[in-house]
Amino acid sequence: MAGKLKPLDVARETRPGKYPDGDGLYLIVASATSKNWSYRYWKDGKQRWLGLGSFKGVSLKDARLARDAARLRVKGDRSTPGVDIVQERREAREEQKAVEIKAMLPTFEECAEAYIRQHWTTWSEKHRDQWPSSLKRYAYPTIGKLTIPEIKPSHVYELLRPIWVEKRETANRVRGRIETVIAKNVDVDDKDFRNPAELTKQLREKLPKRPKRFVQHHPALPYTEASQFIIVLSSAAGIAAAMLRFLIFTACRTNEVVGARWSEIDRPSSTWRIPSERMKMHQDHVVPLSDPALAILDKMRGGQRELIFRNPEGGAFSENAMLAVLDRLGYGHVTVHGFRSTFATWAEECTDYPDGVREAALAHKYKSETTAAYQRGQKLQKRGSLMKDWAQFLARSNLIRFDKTG
Repeated sequence: MAGKLKPLDVARETRPGKYPDGDGLYLIVASATSKNWSYRYWKDGKQRWLGLGSFKGVSLKDARLARDAARLRVKGDRSTPGVDIVQERREAREEQKAVEIKAMLPTFEECAEAYIRQHWTTWSEKHRDQWPSSLKRYAYPTIGKLTIPEIKPSHVYELLRPIWVEKRETANRVRGRIETVIAKNVDVDDKDFRNPAELTKQLREKLPKRPKRFVQHHPALPYTEASQFIIVLSSAAGIAAAMLRFLIFTACRTNEVVGARWSEIDRPSSTWRIPSERMKMHQDHVVPLSDPALAILDKMRGGQRELIFRNPEGGAFSENAMLAVLDRLGYGHVTVHGFRSTFATWAEECTDYPDGVREAALAHKYKSETTAAYQRGQKLQKRGSLMKDWAQFLARSNLIRFDKTG
């Protein structure tokens, strides 16, 4: 066919090829049963082929009308810029595909709620309260309805900016929780992924500058008064008092003791393995148990409950329960966490144990290779001796009865 196409020629043509009708309109013949209209145009130096429909559904007349309409859109006029119709359709398809993919992916809020449910039974009451409330208040309004791939560092910046200075600790925890939830929901093999909640140099520089602050240590009881305090504490009735004694003999953190479970106790080896999710350094920690600590556990035996220290309702104590014991005994000027400092000072000033043993006993982040070796190997034998010596130091008075729980 040459020149303008004719309806009869179009109907009869079966030879494969591209047959021009003029002004960019072509009949594309693939076979006797496959014939389609296409409009060829150029945009920004690129050749485009715009499909206008099948010969079976679009007549020659209608194909020319469609070509003319497309030409006007591509060319544009003084008030309307020209459009790359092929690119426009491609972007529309990609957008639709993205919408369909998004509909299949969970939102950040759904991911966060699933993470909370997964870890709920292992968390302290403090974590159970703070995780949902902090995310609901500070994260969900900005990123709650977004899927993980949609979250950008700019989103995290926007939600952190109002609280970065005024609510320093809250902002730190919220950012860390967002980072944790996102990391939990990405492909571990995706080497190109970068967590948008990571505290990168770019994010740190973008956020408001924080004023310097001085570190305030938890008020601690001098170790010279520790044995006398244990005498007073041993006379106190109640499970919370027993829990505080166990915390002091093990030199552990509050949430680690509040969430202690029987399945973590290995009575034959006299050890307590605390799972990583309750540890500050997110690594399992094995605690050698001295005789006084074991005596406290033996008194707590009974029933089928997994939680070792249970409140009157059968659940976990608040992390303030042991503070209440201190107040009741007239020691409100010190904190529960401060007893770790009491132990650390005693171990440094009154024993010859290496730094690695002392730091490993406290599950601190190691500062040297020597300490790291003790952490990695756990060095339970030496740490067990250290905890035994600590117990003996606390029990210098023969008036103490370790098995009293009230």
